[in-house]
Amino acid sequence: MPPDTARDMNIMQTPIFTVSELTGYIKTLLDRDEVLQQVTVRGEVSNFTSHRSGHLYFSLKDQAGQLSCVCFRNIAQTLGFAPEEGIQVVAAGNVSVYERAGRYQLIVRHMRPDGAGELAARLEALKTRLEAEGLFDLARKRPLPRFPRGIGICTSPTGAAVQDMIRIIARRYPLARIVLFPTIVQGEGAAPSIVQSLQAAARCEGLAVIIVGRGGGSLEDLWAFNEESVARAIFASPLPVISAVGHETDFTISDYVADARAATPSEAAELVVPDQAELLADLAGMTGRLRSGVLSRMEMAQQRLASILRRPVIRRPRVLLEPRQQRLDEAASGLGEELAQLLSGLSNRVATAAATLTALSPAGVLARGYAICRRERDSEVVKSVAAVDRGEQIRVMVSDGDLLADVSAIQLQADCRG
Repeated sequence: MPPDTARDMNIMQTPIFTVSELTGYIKTLLDRDEVLQQVTVRGEVSNFTSHRSGHLYFSLKDQAGQLSCVCFRNIAQTLGFAPEEGIQVVAAGNVSVYERAGRYQLIVRHMRPDGAGELAARLEALKTRLEAEGLFDLARKRPLPRFPRGIGICTSPTGAAVQDMIRIIARRYPLARIVLFPTIVQGEGAAPSIVQSLQAAARCEGLAVIIVGRGGGSLEDLWAFNEESVARAIFASPLPVISAVGHETDFTISDYVADARAATPSEAAELVVPDQAELLADLAGMTGRLRSGVLSRMEMAQQRLASILRRPVIRRPRVLLEPRQQRLDEAASGLGEELAQLLSGLSNRVATAAATLTALSPAGVLARGYAICRRERDSEVVKSVAAVDRGEQIRVMVSDGDLLADVSAIQLQADCRG
């Protein structure tokens, strides 16, 4: 049998895979390999893409090779630095196969700039300690003032970052007063300078909020904002503090301690003040609604007034008064009759009382034949025979005059019965 024919027969006897089956088989081999489940690779970032989903796609390369890499969003948010084209990094993770594209890749679980391992370890240790002390607690973070009259900016007086912040604040809210506290933000002496600027801003009268930060850079460039002294100065500030350090993916200790974090200095300027254009638009809207409401109320009031003016009682007020006048006349007439009856009854009662009083008066009693006796010496009424002596003079009052008599004898009532 010719050699080519034998080879062809051997090929025909091997299993035939679909592309998906073969790719899946390779993936299984890689996933089962213990070495490839935890590898660390050093290389230069190339073909870097930050997807809108938050995932990072790039390659690591050296002089002789290239490795595809992916860092998913949940890991990318914790890196502590911003990967970018051309930087040297150390990435750790596992090797697997992306079946859809049929390529193997490193799934990055951790990554740091090459040579920054010691700084990263120090940063993580400080972060853990400050978090345990409560410096990162959300409950203690203060709200930013909505309409700040004074804003302190602690940053380098030169560079694009400070100019961007001043320009944006002036455009969005020109009422705000900006006070710049020149600060060293990189290198030796940066941390003490940041602390001094924060303390000076806190003492400055009229300020309502403080922005502290700088533009982007490497982990070493931003390290001053990872210093413990800076973190504690932000925590101790009596005014709310916005941390605006680096680019969007840069995270520092200052970001965690501050009352608010801005991804960039420009974003801090937008965060610290409202937009006057939006305020004016809102004001115009409220003015329009107020005007419409007032006009509507006025129209309703006019309609109601017109309705009231059409009522007969308004057009001819006497219509309302006449029935009341009539009822008043009727009431007055009835009152006169009742009053006459009342007076007649009272007159009769007075006459009866007068007759009774006349009959019971002393003169009435005397007219019926009774008399009143008084002792002549003291005019005392004689109520008993024991009150006078024999021979004493008494005055006897009758209905038409007095009689003066001498008592010649005294006779008791008992004697009369005897």
